[in-house]
Amino acid sequence: MSTKTEPASAAPTPETARWLNEYEQSTWRSFLAMQRLLRDTLERQLQRDASMPMTYYIILAMLSEAPERTLRMTDLALIAGTSQSQLSHAASRLEESGWIERRRCETDKRGYLATLTDSGFDVLRAASPSHVESVRSVLFDAITPEQVEQLRAIADAVLAKGCGDEAPLRFVT
Repeated sequence: MSTKTEPASAAPTPETARWLNEYEQSTWRSFLAMQRLLRDTLERQLQRDASMPMTYYIILAMLSEAPERTLRMTDLALIAGTSQSQLSHAASRLEESGWIERRRCETDKRGYLATLTDSGFDVLRAASPSHVESVRSVLFDAITPEQVEQLRAIADAVLAKGCGDEAPLRFVT
C-alpha cells in the first residue's frame, strides 16, 4: 500500500460541482439498481442453499484460492471488501463452525493468518454449484460475450482510477 497522501482539495460547491447530465444520471441509477439486484439475489441464494451470508462465502472462496489456503487477515479484509472489524466477527463465526483456523503470523507477531480447513473447503465446494449458477443466471445470461468484455474493461478502468498508484484490489485469481 502506498503511503503517499493526496493534497487536500476543497470540496465542490453547487457552483463548481461537475453535475451528471441526464444520461449519466440515468446510467448511475441503473448501475445502483443492478448492483442491488445482484447483491440481493446472490445473498438470498446463499442463505437459502448454503445457510451462509455472501460475506462468508467470499471469505471461504478467497482462502480456497490462496497459496496453502491461507491469507493474512489484513489482506483478506482488503480482498473480501470488508473492514477489519467485520472480518474479525465473520472469522470468529467461521472458526466456531470449524471452517477456518486463525493463528499468529510467525514473521509478524501483531498479524494473524486465516486458513481454510478441509471442512470449510467441503462446505464451499457444496455451496459453489448453485452459487455459480445464480451468478450466471442473474448476470452473464443477461449480456452478450461482447458486453462481458466491456463490463470487465469498465470494472478494470474504475478500479485502476480508484486505486491510483496502487494495484487494483482484486479477488485472488
